[in-house]
Amino acid sequence: MAEAIQKKLQSELEKYQQMQKDVSKSMSARQKLEAQVTENNIVKEELDLLDTQNTVYKLIGPVLVKQDLEEAKAAVAKRLEYINGEIQRYETLLKDMEKKSDQHREVLSSLQQEYLRAQGLAVGKVWPTDCMDAHTYREKEKH
Repeated sequence: MAEAIQKKLQSELEKYQQMQKDVSKSMSARQKLEAQVTENNIVKEELDLLDTQNTVYKLIGPVLVKQDLEEAKAAVAKRLEYINGEIQRYETLLKDMEKKSDQHREVLSSLQQEYLRAQGLAVGKVWPTDCMDAHTYREKEKH
């Protein structure tokens, strides 16, 4: 019985570890998005300082292409909107993963206790030696 519980415990532990890796990846992706928001906010602030007399260029591959100021502002605003949406998506995903992680921890804890009880029962079935004889042992089991 203890072996079956141990296998289940090992399986659940592997699932939990995989979930922790997924959480780590999602947190890393969210941090990258946060960096992109910061970068795009800086670009937006710089574009807001310009007027229509200034020339704006957009890098497309190895070429700088002239771009209308309003078009550049709209593109940055749209990019910020998209990135903020992705950040919200990751926030929701991480909250969901956190709930599942808590549930996995509870399952692992109960399995671990079940495993320890099963081992304890196996140890309790070992014949007593030093302190008491067989008759005294049987009398204690009855009570």
